[in-house]
Amino acid sequence: MRIKRGFKARHRRNKVLKLAKGFRGGHSKLFRTAADTVDRALNYSYRDRKVRKREFRALWIARINAAVRGCGLSYSRFINGLKKAGIALDRKVLAELAISDPNGFAKIAQSVSSAS
Repeated sequence: MRIKRGFKARHRRNKVLKLAKGFRGGHSKLFRTAADTVDRALNYSYRDRKVRKREFRALWIARINAAVRGCGLSYSRFINGLKKAGIALDRKVLAELAISDPNGFAKIAQSVSSAS
């Protein structure tokens, strides 16, 4: 007698196909290709959650560096001066200040340069 596995196999397949929704062609319709594609996509998403943090930090540093150069400082001297002056602002906030409030950022850079 043949065993058909019942609802559990269908449940497992439907779970994979639901995750594959929006993929193109057979990658969203056929179970085998969808399972491979979903595995790869989940691996990429796990890896890129960590990469995203690196990329944002690099972006913030580039923005701070560009703003600080306009004030006549280098990035490393600016960060060192912040620590010496006891100004506890992280790179995310500093980058946002450099874009949205250049005058306020210039005042911070000026206080850092005068402290060192």
